[in-house]
Amino acid sequence: MKPGKLEKLGLRSRFDFVLHLPLRYEDETVLTPVHAAPAGRGVLVEARVQRAAVVFRGKRQLLVNAEGLVLRFFHFRNTQLAQFKQAIDEGLHVRAFGEVRRGLLGAEMAHPRYRFVRPGQPLPETLTPVYPASAGIGQGTLRPKVLEALDAGPLEDTVPPGLRAKYALPPFDESVRLLHRPPPGIDAASLVERTHPAWRRVKFDELLAQQLSLRLAYRRRRSRSAPVLRADGALLQAFARRLPFKLTRAQARAMNEVLRDLVQPHPMQRLLQGDVGSGKTIVAAIACLAAADSERQAAVMAPTEILSEQHARKFGEWLAPLGVRIAWLHGSLSGAEKKRALGSIASGEAQIAIGTHALVQKGVEFARLGLAVIDEQHRFGVQQRLTLRRKGDDAAPHQLMMSATPIPRTLSMTYFADLDVSVIDELPPGRRPVTTRLFSAARRGELLARIREACAESEQVYWVCPVIEESKEGDVQTAVDTHALLAKELHGLRVGLLHGRLPAAEKAAVMADFVAGRTDLLVCTTVIEVGVDVPNASLMVIESAERFGLAQLHQLRGRIGRGSRESVCILLYGEPLSDGARARLKVIFESANGFEIAQRDLELRGPGEYLGERQSGEPLLRFADLERDGDLVRQAIEAAGEMLEQHPAAARAQVERWLGRRKDLTQA
Repeated sequence: MKPGKLEKLGLRSRFDFVLHLPLRYEDETVLTPVHAAPAGRGVLVEARVQRAAVVFRGKRQLLVNAEGLVLRFFHFRNTQLAQFKQAIDEGLHVRAFGEVRRGLLGAEMAHPRYRFVRPGQPLPETLTPVYPASAGIGQGTLRPKVLEALDAGPLEDTVPPGLRAKYALPPFDESVRLLHRPPPGIDAASLVERTHPAWRRVKFDELLAQQLSLRLAYRRRRSRSAPVLRADGALLQAFARRLPFKLTRAQARAMNEVLRDLVQPHPMQRLLQGDVGSGKTIVAAIACLAAADSERQAAVMAPTEILSEQHARKFGEWLAPLGVRIAWLHGSLSGAEKKRALGSIASGEAQIAIGTHALVQKGVEFARLGLAVIDEQHRFGVQQRLTLRRKGDDAAPHQLMMSATPIPRTLSMTYFADLDVSVIDELPPGRRPVTTRLFSAARRGELLARIREACAESEQVYWVCPVIEESKEGDVQTAVDTHALLAKELHGLRVGLLHGRLPAAEKAAVMADFVAGRTDLLVCTTVIEVGVDVPNASLMVIESAERFGLAQLHQLRGRIGRGSRESVCILLYGEPLSDGARARLKVIFESANGFEIAQRDLELRGPGEYLGERQSGEPLLRFADLERDGDLVRQAIEAAGEMLEQHPAAARAQVERWLGRRKDLTQA
């Protein structure tokens, strides 16, 4: 077999094979008479092979008669027919594992797993493991390789004896061997549900390795040098005097945490998280002023051009009056304008550079980068964040990452344990709550009348669609079709269209018209999900809301409620609703708290959505479940601190064993 097929399953080293743990087990330790085989359950039967032939009954198939049992194969190779005929000649028996069903020819098994044995040959003494496999690699190939790796020698225990005793952990070697070869009579439910002590040992080790890796990454970053920035410079003081509003307690707390980091000689690595509209951007602006006060540059990277334009506009309003020079890199720049912007960044004339991932592209050079701000950090991959950090000189720039998708505490404790976290957990005064309503698609006419009323009162409206153009699913309205239809149905209203495939200049113009109030209704895709701030927009319709995730619905809803008017978000859904869709709509209808919604989202969908590309698509946890194994998470966090202090060599061996080539994924 080509090594590439095994590598696709992540199987390279001996330990990769050892940790390729079974999905389930089949009991081949007991033979079941054919007549006593229970319905709906796989059993092992043994019989003498009597006859084998290829027949044509509707389709070509291989039928094998074996003492009261017919084995039926619809997909087979000619070599299989030859093997069964040879078994007849040699008087061999066949042991077949599968579900016995009653067919036209009596008791049958369709496509059983089988092997040939001599009469009286001993049965296996352990359950048969069934491993995660892929196309081209069957159990017959995979199982021997896994068990060969297991039998290559004892597995050293990298967790010190004192910690094993403290947390009542069984030996690692014993646990792994039991999971690969469970003895008959073992509590099968505890294996399937992964609650057996052997499973808990494996999950503890996985969580421990993750915690150790993140803490080691944190230590490495703190060992690097970073520019010491000023927290009391002239620009910051002037900005504080001019600020037309008072920071909330949560904003002030986050600001102080950030400024305390910036005056240190090692790089800040802080995640600033807060609900939609909680005021994270002002904290980022203050951090940028600390860099400018220290004759260092700041870079602000946003995931979309619309969001980068909004940052450029806000930073300009706040900081330009102070004489701060800002460069905005965007797709609408002419060649000459782009050259001037790049020149001002490279020379240091631009104190703050704002843009999308264009900031990390070749040709963008900074004179004295001191701070990198990454908005909606989960939208960027490890490599992009590393590249921006490397745009600095010998001293690593400080890094402030922001997220409007609140991260549940269990995720902060595990996947984000290498970061310092600031939370803005209150909204600025004056932010009015958004009312959420559910409308079935059958009430569309009523909805159009509501939009006319809103626009007659000089309100503006978003109509969000899940796709741009034609969809394979005919019941999903597209943005392009919806725009044409609404322009006709709402004749007299100014209806705009915004989506990600529009040229950058056209997107900017469409958004500018909406911000200026020259458009009544904006039909758009989720391109407006993050950052767009139009205080006069007080009504939002989300088409096919059942197709959106919870975090996305909450982000979209946060685009309204930014002015003095009462705001309403209407979730327009199609029927019938799946159980999952119904659960999501219920959560978003009942709650406006981003942290509560995030926790429910984690329960419904797992951690993947929150991590984005933090691990480059490779989950660091394969066995542990953050919700079900909360006690193990807490124990692993505690054990990691003790192990690093008292057993540093064992800690590094634990990380190397579990993460190997993947341990660098925590470096960004």
